[in-house]
Amino acid sequence: MITLADLAANEIAAFLSHAEHDRGGTIGTRNCRLAAIRSFFHFVATRDPGSIAQCVEILNIPIKRAPVSEPSYLDPAEVTAILGQPDRSTVEGMRDHALLSFLYNSGARIQEALDLCPEAIRFESPNCVRLTGKGRKERICPLWPETVMLLKKLLERQPRAPDQRLFVNRYGEPLSASGVRFKLAAYVKAAAETMPTLRAKHVTPHAFRHAAAVHLISAGVDVTVIRSWLGHVSLDTTNHYARANLETKRKALEKVTAPTTPGGQPSWKRNASVLAWLDTL
Repeated sequence: MITLADLAANEIAAFLSHAEHDRGGTIGTRNCRLAAIRSFFHFVATRDPGSIAQCVEILNIPIKRAPVSEPSYLDPAEVTAILGQPDRSTVEGMRDHALLSFLYNSGARIQEALDLCPEAIRFESPNCVRLTGKGRKERICPLWPETVMLLKKLLERQPRAPDQRLFVNRYGEPLSASGVRFKLAAYVKAAAETMPTLRAKHVTPHAFRHAAAVHLISAGVDVTVIRSWLGHVSLDTTNHYARANLETKRKALEKVTAPTTPGGQPSWKRNASVLAWLDTL
């Protein structure tokens, strides 16, 4: 039986190392284990003052920082290839095409899109949608006329009340995020036949949000506007997409004049009076 005395700081550190290296866990998994252990020893510290020293040692075990990877996003041609896969002659294909187009247009999170009701959409010009994001915060996003037309046609084929979910399955029940991921995986696999670059990418519904952000930055839209568009709390999150956009970096490089190697001697070496003065020093 394990007692509290067995959970020394060095034993905890050995367990975390085992979880990461021997069991092949990620740094994130290791940090999740540590967070749970820390939470337990925060509780122990409030109940057993005699174990304070042991608790402090364990609470001082540092979180391990993992490399921050650039967000994977879809190129416009890849988005077009995926959007071309649903069979729009069927209600299901029309729904999927409208949903993926909406995700790309609005940059909405998948649950924000699945919670969408017709009353949140402004079908008159200027077209826009009201989204409810994290913390029940609302934001307004503009919509392309093409996206609005797709949503109108979907409502004509599958009428919904103003306060009912727009994207539903064949039984009229709201779609789930897992269901959308399953359908999207099939579309990405089919699109990869003509767009091989998709084979190396892990495409989820959130990838359309990444694509919207990166393409807005590439178009020269100010990051503060994009922050409001996507509903980011911190501007640092939006700036992350600016770092990921290779096309923007390429354009920035083109604006910088390449250094030129001056030919011949520098000007001071060609000036006889300067050379004579230097000789006097």
